[in-house]
Amino acid sequence: MEWKLDRSSHTPMYRQIIKYVEYRISNGEYPPGSLLPSERALAKELGVNRSTVVTAYEELRASGLVTSKKGSGTRVGLFGQEAGYNQLPDWDQYVIGGSLLPNVPLMRRIFKEARNEKVMDLATGELSPDLFPRAQVEERMRTAHFTFQSGYEHQQGNLQLRETIASQLKRDRNIDTASSSVLITSGAQQALYLIIQCLLKPGDTVVIEDPSYCYSLPLFKSMGIKTCLLTADKHGINPDDIVMFHQKNKIRMIFLNPTFQNPTGISLHPKRRKKLLEIAVEYGIPIIEDDPYTLTAFDTEAPPTLKSMDDYGVVLYISSLSKIVSSGLRIGWMVGPQPVISRLADVKQQIDFGQSIFSQWMANEVLTSPNFDEHIQELGLTLHRRRDVMIQALAKYLPNEVEFSVPKGGIHLWCKLKKHVSEGRLLEQAIENGMIFMPGSALGSTEGYVRFTFGRTDEMYIEEAIARFARALLCNGIDNV
Repeated sequence: MEWKLDRSSHTPMYRQIIKYVEYRISNGEYPPGSLLPSERALAKELGVNRSTVVTAYEELRASGLVTSKKGSGTRVGLFGQEAGYNQLPDWDQYVIGGSLLPNVPLMRRIFKEARNEKVMDLATGELSPDLFPRAQVEERMRTAHFTFQSGYEHQQGNLQLRETIASQLKRDRNIDTASSSVLITSGAQQALYLIIQCLLKPGDTVVIEDPSYCYSLPLFKSMGIKTCLLTADKHGINPDDIVMFHQKNKIRMIFLNPTFQNPTGISLHPKRRKKLLEIAVEYGIPIIEDDPYTLTAFDTEAPPTLKSMDDYGVVLYISSLSKIVSSGLRIGWMVGPQPVISRLADVKQQIDFGQSIFSQWMANEVLTSPNFDEHIQELGLTLHRRRDVMIQALAKYLPNEVEFSVPKGGIHLWCKLKKHVSEGRLLEQAIENGMIFMPGSALGSTEGYVRFTFGRTDEMYIEEAIARFARALLCNGIDNV
């Protein structure tokens, strides 16, 4: 029978093409040294984009099964029969057999396009390169002396950096802690990973916000953790919902991003923060407070962190430099009870033997720089302007198509679309128009939302990016079904 692509399959088409070529090599239809169809010819034959075949051939070349030479085409490797091709590992089975689930295809698509310099990025949750304090860092590198040891560090991270972080937390966020209760991590992402892996077990139930960044993480499902979803109003989540879930499911942990939340920008009301802590103490449920945005407050001071209000040690506090300096430094930290920190530090040491000493040194230099406060102030002003530029662009290009609340900090704008859309079609059309955004379904259970990040794209390009999104939405993104 003639082989055809299964377009209804969950297996990507390029992977199906790889399996097809591998099969024909293994059964001798494509003997060693034989010429394979050209990328263009095979794409036409199968009715797919040429880029799909290009990806498949690149994978085959990487595996060593085929070789390519300019002017000579792509040929089966001469070693095929001698090496006993049929005895090669079935890597596809290994790939799908691991315990950690991959990111969903939608997220992988966005991550791929985010690397395309021709695409305006309103999707990626990080700061643009121009917000990195380059001049300050270069000055510190010229004048500062490298005082850290060059070998493996303390399993919790460099002591000097931990002391600096403890001091900064007290000054800027009113959090009392000691260096012995601080763990340096590879960003906040690793801190969440360590907590889920070390402090929870399959079958446990946790609560997360809906929508939220946590919603996008495959980690919970990979570990067999059940998640209950907390919806929010303009004042954040309702703490009484946690009691309801706990009575039904025995909640093991509460995961929250209570200040300028990702993606909504909402901050949990101070009265609800107090009630939340009371519930956590009453029922013995730990709170994981993810706090990347407190220092980005615009018009007014950010609400007090949960950790600063925690008199009983129920909060594990996570933060990082990713949203205030640079995600590339990969410096985050966790603050909590010392026995918990020691346990997580032990596991981190098993994974990577600790954080890079050079990134820790640089982080310490940045945090202790006399210009750090000036940087934070300028960062807040810049993000504030970019937020306003985005709001003005939405009013100009989509005055009747979206609605949103105005965030008072952070880097995201959460928009509700007033018309039904096909998310996949809208994203692809936006990419064709040269921009990307984060579809709401990647971050929450309710359809009809999009997240725009105003921290990632330079101020001068934000309006054009919104204009491109508007063309995608109004021209081709609407689902009339």
